[in-house]
Amino acid sequence: MAFAEFKKIKVHYTDSGKGRVIVLLHGFLGSHEVWSEFVKKLSKKFRVITIDLPGHGETPSIGYYHSMELLAQSVKAVLDKAGLRRYILAGHSMGGYAALAFAELYPENISGLCLFQSTSYSDSPEKQKERERVIRLVKKEHKYYASEAASALFAPENLEKFKPELEKVKRIASSVSKQSIINSLEGMKERKSRELILKFAEFPVLFIISKKDKAVNYETLYPQIGLCRFPSVLMLEETGHMGFYEESKKTEKELTAFAFRCFRNRF
Repeated sequence: MAFAEFKKIKVHYTDSGKGRVIVLLHGFLGSHEVWSEFVKKLSKKFRVITIDLPGHGETPSIGYYHSMELLAQSVKAVLDKAGLRRYILAGHSMGGYAALAFAELYPENISGLCLFQSTSYSDSPEKQKERERVIRLVKKEHKYYASEAASALFAPENLEKFKPELEKVKRIASSVSKQSIINSLEGMKERKSRELILKFAEFPVLFIISKKDKAVNYETLYPQIGLCRFPSVLMLEETGHMGFYEESKKTEKELTAFAFRCFRNRF
């Protein structure tokens, strides 16, 4: 384990393998642990950094609101401490929001961006109201919410097949404190749209999307894909919101191929 200083807290991260760098950012209620199997495989070919975003895993919360810009800055603190200048960012769900904020703040550091079941759009008014409802629920019973939210991430037909992975996700989610959950929900609710980051990106962008993802409607991603100069797409037909578990081989293979293209062509 390693730590980087950021705004009077210590941001936890892991650093595995050698060579060109891929940074993996977990989603809401996750931690670096969700990437453990990915790290084992990717670190045979690349140097892989995983980070516990503020309020998750071993990294404490900061105040009462976690903006996507704050998450991006915490990531930069880690990568600066590690002495890294260029890397691919792969962000799952909320991690994708943080990766887009990073791309806005530090575009010169990015060799490629993977939106792993994530979106550049901000919350719709309806989604904002839903987050407000969830915040009220979390204030009453955050442990129950975390467990139920974890189950909803998988496609219903995959719950039994991936029972060990589901239990792991539930354990990680249940460890996130009430305040940290609220901080993240507030940050996601207030995040801004970043389609322009995709439109003007000088680096390739990989979209990993799923037809059965209840968190991100795959049809809303098509206009975003069309904005990019160098887009790649992996469509998952039988997964929910946890593609790196439900289709681990396919997603790891696609991310590996994407990384080699990015580093070979040096966009």
